[in-house]
Amino acid sequence: METDKKLYNVTQISKMLGIGKAKVYSLIREGLLPALNLGGLKVRNETLDAFLGRYEGCNITNKIRK
Repeated sequence: METDKKLYNVTQISKMLGIGKAKVYSLIREGLLPALNLGGLKVRNETLDAFLGRYEGCNITNKIRK
């Protein structure tokens, strides 16, 4: 991850995690990945790291509504 960046947009997160943008929006909508709305959804670097640590080894696909 680019550790010098403070905020990532949905497209950047999608590419980093290897998932579609719709899945990132679902993670945010379900409250699993907190985001800021600054003219577009942004996620702090620290928040993304915490999300990855919290759910590492877990299958969270059933927690996401389609």
